[in-house]
Amino acid sequence: MRRSSQSANPAPSYAEAASATGDMAALRSLVPYLWPRDSLEIRVRVVIALVLLVGAKAANVYVPIYYKRAVDALTPADASAALTIPLGLIVAYGLARVMSLVFAELRDAVFASVAQRTIRKVALSVFQHLHALSLRFHLERQTGGLTRSLERGTRAIEALLRYALFSIVPTLVEIALVCVILWRMFNGWFALATFLTVFGYIAYTFFVSEWRIQFRRAMNETDSKANTKAVDSLLNYETVKYFGNEEHEARRYDAALASYETAAVQSQRSLSLLNVGQSAIISLGLAVVMAMAARGIVNGTMTLGDFVLVNTYLLQLYQPLNFFGVVYREIKQALTDIESMVKLLSVDREVADNPGARPLAVNGGEIRFEDVEFGYDPRRPILKGVSFAVPAGKTVAIVGPSGAGKSTISRLLFRFYDVSKGRILIDGQDLRDVTQHSLRASIGIVPQDTVLFNDTVYYNIAYGRPGASPAEVERAARLAHIHDFIMALPDGYQTTVGERGLKLSGGEKQRVAIARTILKDPSILLFDEATSALDTHTEREIQANLREVSRGRTTLVIAHRLSTVIDADEILVLEAGRVIERGRHADLLGRGGAYAALWARQQESSQGPEPVPEVLAPT
Repeated sequence: MRRSSQSANPAPSYAEAASATGDMAALRSLVPYLWPRDSLEIRVRVVIALVLLVGAKAANVYVPIYYKRAVDALTPADASAALTIPLGLIVAYGLARVMSLVFAELRDAVFASVAQRTIRKVALSVFQHLHALSLRFHLERQTGGLTRSLERGTRAIEALLRYALFSIVPTLVEIALVCVILWRMFNGWFALATFLTVFGYIAYTFFVSEWRIQFRRAMNETDSKANTKAVDSLLNYETVKYFGNEEHEARRYDAALASYETAAVQSQRSLSLLNVGQSAIISLGLAVVMAMAARGIVNGTMTLGDFVLVNTYLLQLYQPLNFFGVVYREIKQALTDIESMVKLLSVDREVADNPGARPLAVNGGEIRFEDVEFGYDPRRPILKGVSFAVPAGKTVAIVGPSGAGKSTISRLLFRFYDVSKGRILIDGQDLRDVTQHSLRASIGIVPQDTVLFNDTVYYNIAYGRPGASPAEVERAARLAHIHDFIMALPDGYQTTVGERGLKLSGGEKQRVAIARTILKDPSILLFDEATSALDTHTEREIQANLREVSRGRTTLVIAHRLSTVIDADEILVLEAGRVIERGRHADLLGRGGAYAALWARQQESSQGPEPVPEVLAPT
């Protein structure tokens, strides 16, 4: 048995560095973006921003010193000296304040490009990782909660950059400088009182903020649930209307909003407690230091300027300390917001390119399934030893009842999942040994359930090959017999199709999908119930076009309606995950087996009313 292809590919760098187990890990994860090896410009900007940061703090520390000297100069020993105005000190004081602001604004201007580039790179990393995840993940996810997690996570990146780099560290440096200055200019008691005030403030902030984080998590969870319910309800608008369940949906949404309301109120109350405690600690420290300074003046060991200096330093520290509390709360909230995004980034891709995977080399496009076994859940196998081949340039159809595993075959061919046993080959190349991009670029599909982007008709057709010219897009539309319909629309090809293509009928959406695949011009074609939503007349026209398009190409047709596959080179009958019959249409009818019985039932249902079920038939 061939080995299963569990990827050894590394996750994106952001996912490698960050994990939900520690806040510091999330902070460290930003380092590769702040100091990228491949961008000299970003590194230079970081260095310049740090230099400007130091300049701003140095100027800020000198402001109270100039202020003190000016006050001392204006406190004369005799009345005549009062006529002297210390213009130099006043100018120096003003310049220090201005330069502190100028350096800070220049720092923000220089670093803005670094911050936005980092946010862009991280957001792109998340987006690419989500597209790299397996189909299993996307079938199980909830769109509303996922998009809200991404939105909050990218905002959190900006908050972390702004607050962690330019608020916390500079504030701590400024506090240390002030303590040293007070110690050198006066005595250790001033430095100790200032340090204890700051330490008590920070410790209280950390303790209460850690306690508050539970309320923020509850807000995020309930917010995601409310958003998920809203998105899910609006996406299924028609179903809600069919069953008249508007009030039911409103009650579900209101219940989710009520949970968010409770968590938000608890968060606000705890915030008020934090603010009151912080203010009390700062006020107490300020009163103690000012009392010490006033005593020094009375004793003649300090001047009025010294009193002003101490008071100014403490008031100057109060602002960053007060902001420090806000910063810490913002960072904790940002780290909480980023947890869900980090968890997304840590999700295993399940299906990924093997090391050394090569691009698929298509030479004819022969498809071969060899003893393939697969199940979405190991406890419930879907395919059980399926083997068949689609020769290059030929058409093979797979038919059978619902649940037989027909669509699973198409998903395995696109390698949305890896087989549990056996292997799938294209031109002798195992799908697990080639790159997924090259594999999917070689296959065109018209799926049973066509979902369109909320954009124009032109965009949805051109999605098959985004670089195609308008003439090529129109040609594809003509081959799919949808050009005339498009031209009859008020805005033609620029008509918006609505969310998931809801403005178009099922048949119109299917023909857009067919045109999109025709435009892609792949080597291998896969039709998964491609005409199931069309009326009989349109179906015949489309079938004629599909035959023309698939001529000379390897084509795999998955169908429920047998009339669409009678011209296939070979028909496989799949039942309960096994191929029970194979052959051409006439041969299978002649055998009188499962295919013949299925054909008879479909012919009977298409020519008259549904037969009376056997249990209800008269005796």
